Amino acid sequence: MSARNAVLQSWLDPESGWLIRIEQHRQSCQAHPAHTVVLLPYAQLIPLASRLWAELSPSGFSPRFETTQSWSRSLGSWSPEATDISQDTGLDLLTARALLERSGLGSRAQALTSDLLAVVQQLAPLAAAFPPRLRADWATQARAAVLLGLQLSALELEAALAQIAVEWAAVSAYPTDLLHDDGLTQDTKALVIFQGLQAEPLQLALASRLGQRCLVLQLDSQPESEAKEHFSGASGQFELHPTCDAEDEAQLAAACVLRHVNAGRTPVALVAIDRSLVRRVRALLVASGVALRDETGWKLSTSRAASLVMSSLRAGSWNASSDTVLDWLKNAPAFPANQVNNLERDLRRHQIRDWLSVVAAGPFKGAELDELLLQIEGLRQTLKGARTLLQWLGLLRTLLKACGQWTLLSGDLAGDEVLKVLHLKEDGASLQSPTLLDNLSSQRRLDHSEFSAWVNQVLEASNFIPGFPPQEQVVMLPMHQLLGRPFAAIVIPGCDEISLNPSPETSGHWTASQRVALGMPSRASLEAAGLAAWRQVLAFPHGDVLWRQSDGSGEALLPSPWVQALQTRQDFPMGTDPRTPVSVAAQVSLPPLPQGALLSLTRISATAYDDLRHCPYRFFALRQLGLKDAEELDSDLDKRDFGLWLHAVLKQFHEALLAQPEAELAERGKLIDQQAQAVTDSMNLDASEFLPFAAAWPRVRDGYLEWLAQHEATGSRFERAEIPLQLQVAHWTLVGTLDRVDRTPDGSCLVLDYKTETLGKTRDRNKLAWEDTQLAFYAALLPDDTLRAAYVNVGEKDGTLLFEKKEVVLQRDALIEGIVYDLTRVSQGAALPALGQGDACDFCAARGLCRKDFWESR
Repeated sequence: MSARNAVLQSWLDPESGWLIRIEQHRQSCQAHPAHTVVLLPYAQLIPLASRLWAELSPSGFSPRFETTQSWSRSLGSWSPEATDISQDTGLDLLTARALLERSGLGSRAQALTSDLLAVVQQLAPLAAAFPPRLRADWATQARAAVLLGLQLSALELEAALAQIAVEWAAVSAYPTDLLHDDGLTQDTKALVIFQGLQAEPLQLALASRLGQRCLVLQLDSQPESEAKEHFSGASGQFELHPTCDAEDEAQLAAACVLRHVNAGRTPVALVAIDRSLVRRVRALLVASGVALRDETGWKLSTSRAASLVMSSLRAGSWNASSDTVLDWLKNAPAFPANQVNNLERDLRRHQIRDWLSVVAAGPFKGAELDELLLQIEGLRQTLKGARTLLQWLGLLRTLLKACGQWTLLSGDLAGDEVLKVLHLKEDGASLQSPTLLDNLSSQRRLDHSEFSAWVNQVLEASNFIPGFPPQEQVVMLPMHQLLGRPFAAIVIPGCDEISLNPSPETSGHWTASQRVALGMPSRASLEAAGLAAWRQVLAFPHGDVLWRQSDGSGEALLPSPWVQALQTRQDFPMGTDPRTPVSVAAQVSLPPLPQGALLSLTRISATAYDDLRHCPYRFFALRQLGLKDAEELDSDLDKRDFGLWLHAVLKQFHEALLAQPEAELAERGKLIDQQAQAVTDSMNLDASEFLPFAAAWPRVRDGYLEWLAQHEATGSRFERAEIPLQLQVAHWTLVGTLDRVDRTPDGSCLVLDYKTETLGKTRDRNKLAWEDTQLAFYAALLPDDTLRAAYVNVGEKDGTLLFEKKEVVLQRDALIEGIVYDLTRVSQGAALPALGQGDACDFCAARGLCRKDFWESR
């Protein structure tokens, strides 16, 4: 008999089946089915039990199949008071903070709120098991229990949290308090309780109150010695699968599920031990068209709907980065996409990392972008100041509607859940809900960061379960919910020594003596419950057990000790991989040979032509196609940023020095430091990130001023800096910005180009003078046949050194001729091959496009 039929037999057996025993107990109590209640351990069993009862007795009355939660809800609605544990994470977080502040822990309230809520959620089921009139007795016992072992000064904070949690749990009312009503007890003539792997305190309390009218049945009634009684043990029906890593495990698990589905063994139970792993398996199965019922869900904070809400709040922070605001704008339909793209382009071009810098810059982008900036700042300004929670929620609703995100949220399942848990839905939990108005923190004023933290905590603590298909083929569920449910096969990934630990950690920081005194499950009982759940897994006729042999860091992993025990048994063979290998014919990869005749490029810079000379394909990809990486706005400062800063400092210094050319060295040092500070302020450089360059600046400054004195002794004088120039050559315009132009004693121009690179790299430029094009290109922009050109290496260790380029006029003329020749050939359709040679490939942005690493060896 299969395990699926065995489970059904447990329900329907005419002699000892669970339904028969329910009927026998009802008759012994002389109770009408309407006055008979069957309490199940979890809600997923209710439709199964109801359907099986209808099959057993199609024409008779049915008892009420309930859980403690559904039974209490059917008896009437419940509205929590200000100090109640409401089971609403948002409200309970506010209540927890208020209780911490009133108990003298206000300075630590924000950090301890989540901890207090976690502690009280562990105590709440214990308190709810007592009738309200006896809850004070429970509180007396609990007060003494929580202090066991917490008298040490080092545990003072833990003791305080435990005591607050006890008092909160004791004064709270609970939705299930209706089940303690004497009238309900009298009206319930017969009660049957199905216990899962662990007994619920409330179920035990109800069983004690009803006495002989209550029958307790164990869903896990199968002893360990009979765990495989209904398992045929035939080779291949239950298989073990070691895998390499998490991705391999997910793919193999999906393949095992599909194998069962294709064989008609449905529904398949996919056990969720490692939630991140089964989410990957879920994605693979959904992509394969499997009808899947997900009973585990995932954190609401990981949904796109939650990210939309959080992006709006993060963008309203006073210190929001430009990337944060752009993330909000790109996901808000109210902002025109073309304007947002233009804004992003300008922000990246000018490397404005902080949004405050954008605001401080004022109007600078044209009429459309100026209007967009005003609209953005208008919405951001509304998020300033301190408000009550109700005011913040009303403001958040207005913001989401103003930026167009409300429509996106209200039309989405996860979005509706986000609006619900945040009390933003206009139907049901409205902003005038009594539970919000009466909360202990309803009048407390929160600033933007506190409200954002509250929203984030609510989304982190909330779970989203997607809708169920009409007829599922696969069910994702926790291992303890296998009890009493008929599945045709099971796949259980994540059975490594970490994820499937036979000795699980107990929740909370309770000691063993505290757990006994409070009535919490001990470590031994948790181990027994885990083993019982594992025995349910082994009762299936078809199944697959999977584990990975290494974690994400490459550390080796062993299978769970339970799996290791199976490896010694012959009836649990090592499985075969159900994945079908696919043969792909090898394709020869050759260097690309594009043509750029139709991609006209009229403006040529020095770096663009340098790309053409080093690698024509790079010129094609980066210049003609314009395929460039977007600059990161939140990247750390690097030597390139220091180079830009230094160019600006030297420009302003020399321009200021023109007014006092006879200044002494000390005066020049003060002047250049003034300009350095001015440039630092104008560029809004973060002081901590700029610290390494600021520490090196005194040596760089002194070395430069020393070189400048020697340079001026030759008679050369500064004339201009950062000079944009252009020259028309045939059909093309050569463009460039010269770092600096000096005038020599004979009246000639001296073109200087600053370099902050290594000294050896600058020296090599002159060794290969006819291959280096930058200075020759800049020289072409000046109509001076007697000009000179040099690189000025501004360094820290070796000071500042000048490297003059010889024969620059001859090189300039040859360069212009070469530019015309090369660009003419490109315009005529010459191929632009990827050369793939030398240092040009080491840091090339187009390397992934030319596929050099995959070329056929030649």
